[in-house]
Amino acid sequence: MENGFAVLMIIFAGILFLYAALLALTKDYRMLPYKTSFSVQPKNPKKYTVQFAKAVALVACAIGIGGVVALRYALPGALIMIIGTILAIVAATKLCPPGKY
Repeated sequence: MENGFAVLMIIFAGILFLYAALLALTKDYRMLPYKTSFSVQPKNPKKYTVQFAKAVALVACAIGIGGVVALRYALPGALIMIIGTILAIVAATKLCPPGKY
């Protein structure tokens, strides 16, 4: 199976996107990983959870797009995944700045 990595990245992006959707719909702060919820004490946990879900969805989109490109072209797909994930994390810090929520 020559496209195994690309298929796994598409599946991983789908699972991340489902997790982000579940976070956004339930707005349950307790669904965040323990270390995250322990170290961050937001003023409004529901708003923080929705903003965190947006950040996770951005990263999932970057990985998914890279995975789809990697089905056809492996190296450009990997580069899109890496660069896209970095840009998604930078965009997420602009979207939900620390200390705001």
